[in-house]
Amino acid sequence: MKKSTTIVILLLIVIAFGGSMYYLYQKNAQDPVVYETATPSKETIIKKTMATGSILPLEEVLIKPNISGVIEEIYVEGGDFVKSGDLLCKIKVVPNLNALNDASNSIDGAKIGLDDQMRNLQRQKGLFGKGVISQVDLERAQVAYDQAKQTYAAARKRYDIVKTGTTAGYGNAANTLIRATVSGMVLEVPVEVGNQVIESNTFNEGTTIAAIADVEKMIFEGKVDESEVGKIKEDLPLEITVGAIENKVFAAVLDYIAPKGKEENGAIQFEIKGTLKKQDSVFIRAGLSANASIILARADSVLAVKEALVQFDVKTKKPFVEIAIGDQEFERRDIELGISDGIHVEIKSGITEADKIKVWNEVKPDEFAQN
Repeated sequence: MKKSTTIVILLLIVIAFGGSMYYLYQKNAQDPVVYETATPSKETIIKKTMATGSILPLEEVLIKPNISGVIEEIYVEGGDFVKSGDLLCKIKVVPNLNALNDASNSIDGAKIGLDDQMRNLQRQKGLFGKGVISQVDLERAQVAYDQAKQTYAAARKRYDIVKTGTTAGYGNAANTLIRATVSGMVLEVPVEVGNQVIESNTFNEGTTIAAIADVEKMIFEGKVDESEVGKIKEDLPLEITVGAIENKVFAAVLDYIAPKGKEENGAIQFEIKGTLKKQDSVFIRAGLSANASIILARADSVLAVKEALVQFDVKTKKPFVEIAIGDQEFERRDIELGISDGIHVEIKSGITEADKIKVWNEVKPDEFAQN
């Protein structure tokens, strides 16, 4: 019994020893960990944030009528260039019956007054010829007649204006002739012949006849999220890309940031505006959607590495990299970082362009060979 127990114990010891030896053999037979290296390079790093929006004219003037009526003729269309004073359209007045009736009554009243003063003047002339009245009395009668005559003429003109919107002698000042108030391109004519239009007054903004703008002065108008608005400031450069114009970047300057944000889809958005620099070779249409890269910082041709290569000390949180000093041998090197674009980061000091930096990720020899 004792002999059997001893044999079992010996067998267990032999098996355990054999297993340990096999494990150590397999461990030593595994390929060692191999680290790739990368070298710094000269890069132009641009730190920026994005904004979406559209291209709009700096100043857009809406032409509105100062009399209500129906569009009789239109002389321009979208895309036409006009000068201040050019004729845009003609309006046919639809008179108000009450106003027309009042104007007609005024003519009748003025005619009665004129006839009365004419008879009085004839009497005064007869009396003056007989020496009954003085020259002063005759002149007073003449003045009263002239005033009645002018009142009658004014009543007739008022009647013409109420009925047709204009009268003889007014020429270009006629309310029915709508003219451009500024020079520029006609962006749109939202009315057609036969459409009714309403005059612009204190209580009504009126119907828009045409929109005119100087297309050589365009701006980018967009919005940025509240998380980004604290990073930007006025006079920062913008790079504008327009979806409809491929392979073209337009320079602009940020000149307006809204002091108050507006909630949109659960997020606070701040309006921004940037003036585009004049473009002689490319025509940018108003209303095109665009994206703006707001340049927060820029460093040209500086020593940089990929951000993935940078490590941070657990205690001090200071950045460092590991530099190769031999075959798969590395030493720590503290570095000073500059600006980053999310892929590359500027290295201000700590390493040179000739140094080889350890790549964190471990790769097996066969994977290293494939790469």
